Amino acid sequence: MNDSRAQVREVGLRDGLQMVKTILSAEQKLEWCRRMVAAGCTEIEVTSFVPPRIVPQFADSDEVARGALTIAGLHASALVPNLKGAQRAFDAGLKKVHYVLSASNEHNLKNVRRSTAESVDDFSNIIAARNESGRQDIKLGAGVATAFGCTISGHVDEQHVLRLVETLLKAGADEIAIADTVGYAHPGQVRKLMRQVLALTGDLPVTCHFHDTRGLGLANVVAALDAGVRAFDSSLGGLGGCPFAPNATGNINTEDTVFLLESEGMRTGIDIDALLAIREQVASWLPGEPFAGAIARAGLPKGFVSLTM
Repeated sequence: MNDSRAQVREVGLRDGLQMVKTILSAEQKLEWCRRMVAAGCTEIEVTSFVPPRIVPQFADSDEVARGALTIAGLHASALVPNLKGAQRAFDAGLKKVHYVLSASNEHNLKNVRRSTAESVDDFSNIIAARNESGRQDIKLGAGVATAFGCTISGHVDEQHVLRLVETLLKAGADEIAIADTVGYAHPGQVRKLMRQVLALTGDLPVTCHFHDTRGLGLANVVAALDAGVRAFDSSLGGLGGCPFAPNATGNINTEDTVFLLESEGMRTGIDIDALLAIREQVASWLPGEPFAGAIARAGLPKGFVSLTM
């Protein structure tokens, strides 16, 4: 990736919607996707293949995934917690599938009801299933959640996170994501860990996934940029949170993240004004849900010119 380019992956349709009370229709979700692509945001995590009894919002995951594949220009992906979810994503035709496990064993037990070690083994099973199917065109990303701390167990050892990254790379991960699932990270911690992660991954893509629980989400983006990261997850309006982690509030806001990156000289290809219009539409679908964001509140600075223009 060119050093002046930064990629923003919209995760509002997955991370953002997993906590909201209103169940959106598949068509509303696909309209959200279409409008994001028109705004220049082409990387979207469109759904999650989890049991509907656990997260009813994703009962339509097969329909949404298949519909997303018909949207020109969209690079659709989905999150999966296990082999069964991955097989469903493969069957839906997705070319990019993200798997996640937690560095915190206690969080992993709450999130997917098994140990981190068992989740590591399951990722190897997913790689094997992909290879046996002859679908080498499917890219498998592996994410390490609670990489900076955990609301259940507290401190997460940095070396443990790095060992997990090494294990996932050896298993065959095509991309690594490092996630501050509960908003514990601070810039110095991010800068230090991400430099070490990038030293392990080499040319493999690395994404950071930050939450703004304690107000440091965008500061952590800057720290990750300093370390060399050029890809970030964000959620429109700052929607999101983990249902299995106490007080894990929203993701970093897509509009503010794009504004920050553009202000730092990074080209995202995303139209901020278009994002604000999409935000208004999505907010009308989700009455009562808290939407965050400084750009939506204050507007763009006078004279601001996006590098995409």
